[in-house]
Amino acid sequence: MTLGGSLAEAVEQPPTVFAAVGGQLFFDDLVDRFYDAVEQDELLRPMYPADMGPSRHRLAGFLAQYWGGPADYSAERGHPRLRMRHMPFAIGPAERNAWMRHMVASLETAQLPDGSPLDPDIAQAMFAHFDNAATHLINQPG
Repeated sequence: MTLGGSLAEAVEQPPTVFAAVGGQLFFDDLVDRFYDAVEQDELLRPMYPADMGPSRHRLAGFLAQYWGGPADYSAERGHPRLRMRHMPFAIGPAERNAWMRHMVASLETAQLPDGSPLDPDIAQAMFAHFDNAATHLINQPG
């Protein structure tokens, strides 16, 4: 799948990225690899509750919805309001970079449900989204 036009157009055009990656399972696996790494990260782990199951569910749902899947996240949580929801946490460049390191590693090892590799255009679009979102959430000086 080649993404053309704006990111918004690419997300909304059939097949959606959600469909192209095989649906919810792709996002569940991506988020599981990410959170497995976060659980071992001394900088990030204190920002999360003891039970990270709900965090995993919310992130996988948000990403699936963002990339063209069902609107389950919004039905459960309302508007994402990412910056507001993350404001209670001190997020500086170090936290942002640690988050990105784990998400990029998870993305780099992502496969489609049939075991084939993730389309490079989709991987690049996801990287750009994660990079922008992580930077947007910084609320502390370096």
